[in-house]
Amino acid sequence: MELVMAAGIGILVACGVYLLLRARTFSVALGLTLLSHAVNLLIFTMGRLQTAAPPIVTPGVTAYADPLPQALVLTAIVISFGMTAFVLVLALRANLTLESDHVDGREPGGSGR
Repeated sequence: MELVMAAGIGILVACGVYLLLRARTFSVALGLTLLSHAVNLLIFTMGRLQTAAPPIVTPGVTAYADPLPQALVLTAIVISFGMTAFVLVLALRANLTLESDHVDGREPGGSGR
């Protein structure tokens, strides 16, 4: 199970870096989103992968899930959602103002503004 998680995290990081290196603002926003999901999975995996392990102490149970990575990932999801919404609104405003979604504000071969 850890090998599948590691491969999934690697694929998410590779796709995120590829999209970050593109010169379009929406690709950059999508790349940041994929990277944040990869980091969330990495943090969640660091807390050990266990199935059917309760996070709350109950009598008669010996194996528990670590609730700290789950709390960190939940906080990171909320923060990354807010940042993604902000970046998308900023990209949309720049696209409407500059009439281009290139990160420099002008097309590489065109006249641009």
